Amino acid sequence: MLIQQFLELNARSFPGKEAVVNLGERMTYRQLDEGANKLANSLIARGINPGDRVGILVESSIDYVISFFGVLKAGGVVVGLNTDTTSRILRSVLSDCSASAIIVRHNLLHHLAELACDLPDLHLVITDGDYGKLECANKLTVEKYKEILERGNMENPGVARKGGDLATVMYTSGTTGDPKGVMLTHRNLEANTDSIVEYLQLTADDKVMDILPLYYSYGLSLLLTHMRVGGTIVVDTRFAFPNVILELMANEKVTGFAGVPTTFAILMNRSNFKKYTWNHLRYMTQAGGPMAPALTSRLIEAVPNVKLVIMYGQTEASARLSYLEHEKVIEKLGSIGKGIPGVTLTVRDEEGNACTPGIVGEIVAEGENIMVGYWNRPDETQRVLKADGLHTGDLAKSDEDGYLFIVGRNSEMIKSGAHRISPKEIEEIILEHEAVAETAVVGRRDPILGEAICAVVVLRDGFVVSEKDIIIHCSRNLPTFKVPKFVQFAHSLPKTQSGKVQRVRIKDSINE
Repeated sequence: MLIQQFLELNARSFPGKEAVVNLGERMTYRQLDEGANKLANSLIARGINPGDRVGILVESSIDYVISFFGVLKAGGVVVGLNTDTTSRILRSVLSDCSASAIIVRHNLLHHLAELACDLPDLHLVITDGDYGKLECANKLTVEKYKEILERGNMENPGVARKGGDLATVMYTSGTTGDPKGVMLTHRNLEANTDSIVEYLQLTADDKVMDILPLYYSYGLSLLLTHMRVGGTIVVDTRFAFPNVILELMANEKVTGFAGVPTTFAILMNRSNFKKYTWNHLRYMTQAGGPMAPALTSRLIEAVPNVKLVIMYGQTEASARLSYLEHEKVIEKLGSIGKGIPGVTLTVRDEEGNACTPGIVGEIVAEGENIMVGYWNRPDETQRVLKADGLHTGDLAKSDEDGYLFIVGRNSEMIKSGAHRISPKEIEEIILEHEAVAETAVVGRRDPILGEAICAVVVLRDGFVVSEKDIIIHCSRNLPTFKVPKFVQFAHSLPKTQSGKVQRVRIKDSINE
């Protein structure tokens, strides 16, 4: 099945039912399907062919959902773009995937204005903004998003695609620090979606609160699972104001809620979460990194009638690899559970042999949800996709019952809130400062974020700068979530005999 058929089937089965709610706006399945058809026909009429990559630079909203399904209906490949970006990163991603078109919100159009001339493959821009600011507007076809939805052709274009065709390229920073495009097919996403629907027992009666970005694999999985069953998704990313979200959840009578460890730390420590009865809330899911066992226990005590499901996954797996059912959360505290339906997880040693219980090895995954590879990166693909499956880079051990426990990470990635952040990219920006000789970026333990970004900086002789100077420099060149929270100065960085920086020693020192 093609992913857009989730929407099309429900537009016939539940035409008048609410599909998406966002900031007071409500859209039914029929309206959503018609909007996606209008956008798809407009894309096709303006030269978008099956397989072309189309960027979506739009905040999580009804318009993002319309854009997502519209691109798929046109036969295109969705490239969801982080709205907390910089022109520099956007150029890298759009250039890498050779994007033919981009749908961009007016308040983000300034990014495109700075780089449109540098993207030879880009020929179509759809926006609700002032496109006159685009330097190369005369070389581009520019369409007004609102006019497309008002006057477009609402017939289904019926573009022929197959389950093995690409549906999306999701960019995630890898261990090299460069953005890597994870190629996911319609079949990958369908397999992941159906598995989640099965173990969460989702139905058309479910309504989920989504505070996670839709360009993020976790957020997208919430959308697809509820579109699959004819449920409803309430989209609102204003979690900086948690009590606003809690009131919305209560008023909308949501049955599901999803978050990362940071989310639940805020709910338990900085919100009115415990003051609500939550009679309608059926389940909560947690992914995006390990949650402290103490917080898990507190959460279950606060809402004993709500099922908490712990999950683990990667973008390379269309989102999900394992889950720990609610009934086992306390008994197996700290576990990520077992493989989701349709996925086999094996802990293997460096020789590729399956480890016995209690022995640490790397998690290797097999299943139809596993990516086909990284866009334009055959070497990186071969490094992680091998004959025995996807090598996740996560170290774990199993217990006698087969439940998995992550004990470390092969990579040096920093898990900060919902983000997985490469130190290399941040280090490269810091090294652009004229006063910096060396730097190493590591994660510092943080009770809310899990890890906060900490930069250890060695200055060049004769220069004097402050922590604030470094942070300001980073904020000008990096998205907010990648800006270091802490900066420490050192005379030198510890290194091995071969000259490699000893990150483990630095991290241990910072976290003492």
